[in-house]
Amino acid sequence: MPATEKLRVDKYLWAIRIFKTRSQAAAACDAGKVRLNGAAVKAARTVSLGDQYEVKTEARRWKIEVTGLLHNRLQYTEAIKYYVDITPEEDKQFNQRVSASFYTGKRPSKIGRPTKRERRDLDEFMEGDA
Repeated sequence: MPATEKLRVDKYLWAIRIFKTRSQAAAACDAGKVRLNGAAVKAARTVSLGDQYEVKTEARRWKIEVTGLLHNRLQYTEAIKYYVDITPEEDKQFNQRVSASFYTGKRPSKIGRPTKRERRDLDEFMEGDA
C-alpha cells in the first residue's frame, strides 16, 4: 500500500459520517467503542479495504465493512458508498428504541432565561410592589 493510501480509523469514521467531528471519533476509539475483529482499535490504526468495524455511538450501534477509502468528508449520499452497513437486525431494532428517547441537547422553548419583553414586565411588576 503506498504512503498516500494510509488512512486513520478516526478520520475514516468522521469522513463517512458515523461521527459528527473527528475528535468525537478519536475519543470513541480511545474509549474502546470502535472494534476490529472483537479487539479495540486506536485512532491511528490504518484502515484497509474489507475491514469490518463494530462502532458504538450515542445514537446507535453500527457494524460496517469498508468498501472504499474516503479521506475527506462528503455529503451523506456520497459517503455511504464507501462502506456497507452489515448491522444485525436486532441491533437495528434496538437503535430505533434508543434514538426515540435520545436527548438532543436543545432546551424546550418558553422555558429558561426570560426574553427582553418578559424582563421588562418583571421589572414593572417589581416596581409596583415597592
